[in-house]
Amino acid sequence: MTTERNTPDNCDHLLLDNQVCFALHSTSLMMTKVYKPLLQALGLTYPQYLAMMVLWERDGLTVGEISTRLLTDPGSLTPLLKRLEVEGLLSRTRSREDERVVIVELTEQGRALREKARGIPQCILGASGQTIEQLKKLQNDLQDLRAHLQDSL
Repeated sequence: MTTERNTPDNCDHLLLDNQVCFALHSTSLMMTKVYKPLLQALGLTYPQYLAMMVLWERDGLTVGEISTRLLTDPGSLTPLLKRLEVEGLLSRTRSREDERVVIVELTEQGRALREKARGIPQCILGASGQTIEQLKKLQNDLQDLRAHLQDSL
């Protein structure tokens, strides 16, 4: 027996495929899967790659500054940074002014990894099936959405 999808008991606005959150979530999962082999070649996970990109942009940040940039809490970032330190990609030192503050700096190996990562954005562009203009518009739309959601908290 087949049931009708659009019945009073089954509201359209509660269908999974009608949820923006699910479209974002499932797309994020697929994006991470596309990144995985590219990042494995660099010895990085996706969250580690994000942290490295922040440091490639501006070296010598505090753990708090990195967590703010990545929209995450410092407690969840610390194990990730420790792992990158063990891998020789960065160093973590306590501030002389305030020992509660940890400063994160790239090592030579961490800076060199940036060069190896240069081709990743082009690979992602190719996998997306989109033009650079389409992806820029999507990125702007998502940033606007994120800002509105942050304002609502």
